Amino acid sequence: MGPLQALGHVVNLFLPALMLGALAPLLAKGVWRRELARVSWRRLAGPACAACAAVALAGLIVFGHDGRMATYAAMVLVCAVMLWWRGFR
Repeated sequence: MGPLQALGHVVNLFLPALMLGALAPLLAKGVWRRELARVSWRRLAGPACAACAAVALAGLIVFGHDGRMATYAAMVLVCAVMLWWRGFR
């Protein structure tokens, strides 16, 4: 495997986590406009992306390969907890 292929694998490992961590705060700010008006998108998205990336890495370590539905379910749960913690706490 060459360096470009390795980079492609790393990007594809973390891309779902980063997209979920970036899009979930946008949706949350759309649904809870008044409650999250004072909280910036970056304050919500940063920890959500980091937590989702950590879960993706943990899923790779635990299951031996990425793309398991259990990993994605854990990613959604962790993202929701991070959004609640940073937005409503």
